[in-house]
Amino acid sequence: MISKSPSNTDAVVSDTSCFILFEKIGALGLLRQCFRNVYTTQTVADEFGIPLPQWVEIRNAIDQTYLLSLMNLADPGEISVIALAKDIPDCLLILDDGKARKLARSLDLAFTGTLGILVRAKAMGFVPSLRPLIDKIRLTDFRTSEDLYRKVLTSVNETYE
Repeated sequence: MISKSPSNTDAVVSDTSCFILFEKIGALGLLRQCFRNVYTTQTVADEFGIPLPQWVEIRNAIDQTYLLSLMNLADPGEISVIALAKDIPDCLLILDDGKARKLARSLDLAFTGTLGILVRAKAMGFVPSLRPLIDKIRLTDFRTSEDLYRKVLTSVNETYE
C-alpha cells in the first residue's frame, strides 16, 4: 500500500482528497492518531474549504522555483504537497490521483493513498475493522474500483461482499 517505506513515518503530508474523504466519513482524527506530524499546504487548506483541525500544520514549499517547475504536471494542490514533501525528510505523502502518484514515484517520494492510511490505522489498532469505513466510503463520491476495495479488505483479513 506504500510506494516505498520511509525510515521515519512520523510525518505525513496530505493532499485534499484525504481530508475531504475522512471528513465525510467522520474519520479525520485517524491522521492525528497515525502520525505525530500532519502537514499540508495553504493551497490544500483552501481547496478543503473549511478550517482544518489545529493539529494540521500548514506549510508551503521552501523552493518556490521547484514548485513552479512542476506546476503543469498535476493539480495545484497535489503539486504543492509534492514540493513540500521534498522539504520534510522521510515523510509519507498521501496522494490518490494517478497522475500525482506517477510524479511522486518519478521523484522517488514515498506515498500512499487514503485507503492505505486506513490499513495503517487498523494495523496500529486505531480501528477494529475497516469494513464499516469502507461501507461509508462507498456511499461518497470517492472514485476507486471495487477491486481496490476488495484488495484493501483482503489485505487486513476482512471479507468483501
